[in-house]
Amino acid sequence: MKIKENTNEKSMNAVENRELSRRGFLKIVGVFALSATGAGLISCDTDVTEPSLNASMGYILVDSRKCQGCLTCMVSCSLVNEGCVSLSLSRIQVAINSFATYPDDVRSTQCRQCEDPKCVSACPNGALVVDSEHGNIRLVKPNLCIGCGRCIMACPFEPKRPIVAPDERYGGLLKSRKCDLCLNAPHHFAPEGGGIEGVRACEAACPLGAIKFTTAMPVQEGNEGYEVNLRGTSWSLLGFDTNL
Repeated sequence: MKIKENTNEKSMNAVENRELSRRGFLKIVGVFALSATGAGLISCDTDVTEPSLNASMGYILVDSRKCQGCLTCMVSCSLVNEGCVSLSLSRIQVAINSFATYPDDVRSTQCRQCEDPKCVSACPNGALVVDSEHGNIRLVKPNLCIGCGRCIMACPFEPKRPIVAPDERYGGLLKSRKCDLCLNAPHHFAPEGGGIEGVRACEAACPLGAIKFTTAMPVQEGNEGYEVNLRGTSWSLLGFDTNL
């Protein structure tokens, strides 16, 4: 009987010790939580947001209904940036669908200079930046680019706006390219160069005036903000509906 009583007494003590230990732990956690909350270390109601990037001061808009698919914009883009004609390396792309009817048979796509550029945040080496010295243009620094292609994967649009291809200026290493409004075009024809204050090759070369530069941010949702009606009185005189 004594052995049984001792056993019961030990069991009771163990339970009490566990209870005290649990209570002590909760008290310690409670004190820490209160002090941390007071110090601003813990807050379940506080949203952590990344600082927003400054908006670009320049955008390229296209009137796809006025575009005739001549590809002059692509030729001029590759000439000023690559020094040769290369449609695959053009920063602006024109897609022609022979099975579609007007106005869906020709579509132009270009970098949108997004308000929230996913390509910039995705780059692991800081090669895609917002250039605050040149109107916050979203651009690629090829000397920092490692050609990983994450900018392409991060771009939410189809076709993807960045291009990754070998660059002869860097010994054939893979480098990303995307529209920077001709800011760093090494073969630019205009004395003042490109960029926001300069000349955009695609805009200057388009024979139909279907490309327009603007400093006002387009609507970011969907594609309508980057489509502009550039069909004026000349189209009306020819009998075309300018409101299509």
